[in-house]
Amino acid sequence: MSTYTAPLQDMQFVIKDLVGLADITAMPDCAEVTEDLVDAVLQEAGKFAAGVLDPLNRAGDKEGAKFADSKVTSSPGFKEAYRQFVAAGWNGLSGESDYGGQGLPHVVSMPVQEMWNSANMAFCLCPMLTSGVLEALKLKGSDQQKAKYLHKLTAGEWTGTMNLTEPQAGSDLSAVRTRAVPEGDHYCLHGTKIFITWGEHDMVDNIIHLVLARTPDAPEGVKGISLFIAPKFLVNDDGSLGERNDVKCVSIEHKMGINASPTCVLAYGDGKGAIGYLVGEENRGLEYMFIMMNHARLGVGLEGVALAERAYQHARDYAKTRVQGRAIGQKSGDRVTIIHHPDVKRMLLMMKAQTEAMRALAYSASAALDKANHHPDDKERRKNQALVDFLIPIVKGWCTEQCVEVASIGVQIHGGMGFIEETGAAQYLRDARITTIYEGTTGIQAADLVGRKVGYEKGVTAFTIIDVMRKLDTELPAAKNDRSGVARENFQQAVEGLAIATQWVVDTFPQEPNAVAAVSVPFLKLWGIVAGGWLMARAALVATAKLAGNGDPDFYQAKIITARFYAEHILPQSAGLVSAVTGGSSSVLALTEAQF
Repeated sequence: MSTYTAPLQDMQFVIKDLVGLADITAMPDCAEVTEDLVDAVLQEAGKFAAGVLDPLNRAGDKEGAKFADSKVTSSPGFKEAYRQFVAAGWNGLSGESDYGGQGLPHVVSMPVQEMWNSANMAFCLCPMLTSGVLEALKLKGSDQQKAKYLHKLTAGEWTGTMNLTEPQAGSDLSAVRTRAVPEGDHYCLHGTKIFITWGEHDMVDNIIHLVLARTPDAPEGVKGISLFIAPKFLVNDDGSLGERNDVKCVSIEHKMGINASPTCVLAYGDGKGAIGYLVGEENRGLEYMFIMMNHARLGVGLEGVALAERAYQHARDYAKTRVQGRAIGQKSGDRVTIIHHPDVKRMLLMMKAQTEAMRALAYSASAALDKANHHPDDKERRKNQALVDFLIPIVKGWCTEQCVEVASIGVQIHGGMGFIEETGAAQYLRDARITTIYEGTTGIQAADLVGRKVGYEKGVTAFTIIDVMRKLDTELPAAKNDRSGVARENFQQAVEGLAIATQWVVDTFPQEPNAVAAVSVPFLKLWGIVAGGWLMARAALVATAKLAGNGDPDFYQAKIITARFYAEHILPQSAGLVSAVTGGSSSVLALTEAQF
């Protein structure tokens, strides 16, 4: 079994040289963040991930969380690890200083979260959801609610969950039936919520549930949903814990992966009714929950990056030690490790190149989020918020889809041993599979992209990004007598194909939304591949300049070669996706239900 090592050099490269840490620290709100501070945070986080979380990952997968008598017991070692996590202040890394957090920008907290997820995704899901609750309450909670909950949530002394899904509703939140009956200064909640990650556990004293429910006079559909705080234990005015609320776990799911993360079925109001406190105004709950959901979608996209990295490391280490066969053309002599075989190198490069592109895209979104929150100029804030909104479905959808592919290649590199659980490669594929479903499936992300982000906006943000991509082309090597010229041609064709496909969506969406919906996932993947190629091309330019300045030759040469591999092996896929988007909708819609 390989052990996880945080890819600090690549993380620092992306943060400092690609997305521009200097641009973030130049903002007054982030002026105290220095390169030395960032390096220290990442190094300590890497130690915690490797020393505390990674050793629990395999055992957590085998043991899992346990359920009995409405209680969930966390996997062995998790409770102690969580105490260390909280004591070290990791939960409040990006939390507001007003509530005890450290206030570091997202571009710093994102790589730290990547490390947690690479080392132990099941563990990381708990603090990730807590951060989403913090974000929602920070923006929409009352002053009293903020005072009562945010300090404990920021410290990690309490954890949080989001309660959307019900057995009959699934992703269709218009079908939510949980009732919220007003009673004095609170509401009584009655209903069942499913798929509640870390909805019950023994690692903290209290769990703060955010619950979607309907008041008696609410209109039908999503416009009649309100948001409520329903703590596991009620909280007294002095901050102490009161009586147990009428919410309990009735079961946990048996899953194909992330077994150490309890996925709970929660029953509200089996007795006198679960006490819930309204957040904001009635009937605006879905709007408020989307604050948390968008935060979580970015986090799930990062899970894709993290698991791809972990699967890559596992496969790379195996390939360097597994001896099998001789080098091509060699009929005698010592056998070689499989990393010497060309096809194994190709597979490792497929894993490495996509992971680096995914990381660059996710970190770029986090940098835009920091600028949207903290830039002193309102115009810049609005521009970056539009960029964040546009990128979130791509980061979530593309990074998770490619994560599954990367983890699958990792199993392939192990050969038959990859199919054997003892080698550990299969766990990353099993764990990765949920990421394309969490917080809205890839189809839901794609519908958001072609609808809200391109169709209704008539492609304004999309074409702004494409114009930036086109400007990079003038900086790329133009030589036709080496591979860099081919890489540039592939990049040009990919960007122009993206522009054609985007214009097709803009033109077609108003009259034929079904046609656009039929090819929305290929469109999302097209955007991911080309955006990844754009960032990899930028990385190659930076690496070339660093080499000229006597930078680390192994690291920067590998950067350039990996970017070239991406341009030669991955960017050409864009042509097929352009064809599918612009000409493939009619075949999707042609079959009747009976013909399937």
